[in-house]
Amino acid sequence: MTTPSVSFEFFPPRNLDQSFKLWETANALAPLGPEFVSVTYGAGGTTRQLTHEAVTALASNYGLNVAAHLTCVDASRAETMAIVDDYAAAGVREIVALRGDPPQGADRFAPHPEGFADSVELIEAIAARGGFSIRCGAYPEPHPESPDTSADVEWLKRKVDAGASSAITQFFFDADVYFRFRDACAAEGVTAPIIPGILPIQNWSGAKKFAARCGASVPAWADEAFAKAGAEGERRLAVDMAVNLCRRLIEGGVDRLHFYTVNRPQMTLAVCAGLGIAPQQAKVA
Repeated sequence: MTTPSVSFEFFPPRNLDQSFKLWETANALAPLGPEFVSVTYGAGGTTRQLTHEAVTALASNYGLNVAAHLTCVDASRAETMAIVDDYAAAGVREIVALRGDPPQGADRFAPHPEGFADSVELIEAIAARGGFSIRCGAYPEPHPESPDTSADVEWLKRKVDAGASSAITQFFFDADVYFRFRDACAAEGVTAPIIPGILPIQNWSGAKKFAARCGASVPAWADEAFAKAGAEGERRLAVDMAVNLCRRLIEGGVDRLHFYTVNRPQMTLAVCAGLGIAPQQAKVA
């Protein structure tokens, strides 16, 4: 089995305890030699400054290639592009450009009066500025606001045509979901890599709630398996489930995997170990 390259997603800390967890996670995962790590925005852009601080710290202190998330939420075009300039000055060379979730309390996304209307406009502006590799989001199962998968394929093509060089998918539990989406994108002329997003399950109940919000389907067999596993067997089942999913993806031609770590590295480490991904020279400066 081919060993894939890996990347990891972190979220920015909101307090001192979360700061320690982020740095512990970075210390634990950096030796695996990730292609890049990404840092999320909070819902509605609520962690804009925290994201910037985490990105610059990870890049300068750990020698990691950091991709900063950037959204269109609650900011003018000028404010958003000022953040892009700040990242450039800090040495960041990758951006994950997203529309972003609605601000807290809002049912649907509404563009800022002077802001970008969607992720395509954001990608176009960053590409026109130059100096960045741009990644975007992809939805192998319909986005909660999308009518069907065909619309998501079309939207991804627009983002790639606008300047995105690769896409990272929402998490999913069935490899066939990814393969169908990948093949549909290829049929529409999307040639950019589509990197599958993997969620090592920390807690099955929480994962199901997260899936419901994101539009990810939950296989009946998985629900039954976790019910039978009980508290003691849940971790082992979660690791086996993620390893088996990744193996199927690799067998189907996938050479990159993106892990949603939720700043808790142990499950991601266990899955990587199951795939034969061994620590390299530590990245810590």
